[in-house]
Amino acid sequence: MSARPIILITGATDGIGQLAALDLARRGAHLILTARSKAKAYQTCAAIEAVAPGTPVDVHFVDFSDLAAVVMTGKAIAAQHSRIDVLINNAGLHAFEQRVTKDGYAEMIAVNYFAPWLLTNTLRETLVHSAPSRIVIVGSEASRQSGGLDIEKDLLDIASFTARGSSRIYGRTKLLDIMFSPELARQLDGMRVAVNCLCPGFNVTGPGRELRFAYPLATVLNWLGIGNPKRGAGAIVGLATDPAFGKQTGAYVSAKNARLLTPVAPAVGEEARRHLWEKTTEMLARFR
Repeated sequence: MSARPIILITGATDGIGQLAALDLARRGAHLILTARSKAKAYQTCAAIEAVAPGTPVDVHFVDFSDLAAVVMTGKAIAAQHSRIDVLINNAGLHAFEQRVTKDGYAEMIAVNYFAPWLLTNTLRETLVHSAPSRIVIVGSEASRQSGGLDIEKDLLDIASFTARGSSRIYGRTKLLDIMFSPELARQLDGMRVAVNCLCPGFNVTGPGRELRFAYPLATVLNWLGIGNPKRGAGAIVGLATDPAFGKQTGAYVSAKNARLLTPVAPAVGEEARRHLWEKTTEMLARFR
């Protein structure tokens, strides 16, 4: 990795993604950020400049629910940067009601799974040419609330749900990310591209932003020492920079002490992971 590694991080204008971006800037990274909100992007860039003056920062504005726009953004980034040392797929959403994207998919699956899958595949050649390089995927132990997965059915599920039922759907999207990571690691084996996934722990930031009481709750929990987003951000930075995770690939780890986690079924099965990849490839072929 070069003296100033080029690191692309999605969802870096809020929550643990923003904290990770600030830490990576302090460590001398050249940052590429994706953002939906111009106001939040400008605030984040100002915060980066404050903690690490002179840090190169490139911002690409994109709505991750628009999958064609995600691919266009990936191509624009590849055209601008012949080298990317680390791709961090951090952007995520926990919606408390069903919303269907213009492409006909459930918004949570589009933002949390389809978008990072497409962005990663659009930048795959660049990452391979940049080896040794890394891909970091933010999963979650919320995947254990998914109630399992029917690959043929659930990727297309747009049924309504309540706020209480949203946790199962959110968990499903994180299960998809956890399955995506080791299958990609398998495909890139021997190419010196490390692919690892993490659970950032409980945080009332970023994905939980739709809760009207999210920020007051986060303040209280942080005061109590619960759900500190700095731990999740630290885990992201660790997978992006720690030499051990430049050699390790296919791992799923906890933000707490980088402990190896065993994912819930069917993420443990190689056959199911390959089936998911094939189905996703088929579904998203029109965007590639």
